[in-house]
Amino acid sequence: MAKSSKDYVAEAKASVETLDHEALRRKVEAGALVVDVRDPTEVAASGRIPGAANVSRGMLEFRADPDSPYHDARFAKDREVVVYCASGGRAALAAKTLGEMGYEKVWSGGGFKEWQEAGGEVEEAEE
Repeated sequence: MAKSSKDYVAEAKASVETLDHEALRRKVEAGALVVDVRDPTEVAASGRIPGAANVSRGMLEFRADPDSPYHDARFAKDREVVVYCASGGRAALAAKTLGEMGYEKVWSGGGFKEWQEAGGEVEEAEE
């Protein structure tokens, strides 16, 4: 039986821990790598969590793989990583993928909308 996108997201959400706003804030303050997997146009329109790296979901595996020519040095398998998106689906998929790539300290930060609604700080995206 073929899987739907909802099936993939449900499986990912069941396999990764999603942080609440307060836990996410503590990870940000502690210096975790916070990754915004939304597309750059989404980030430009609404801002981001301060200091978050914008790595669109389609490039995540390449940026996180130290053997890839597209590797981003901010990614290290011994570093805490929190991934978020607009509403939590892409974040769960991304966190699950990073775990499968050997990242042991990775969480979903859920959705940016919840961060904003809880009063989380927002900064404008870099040009």
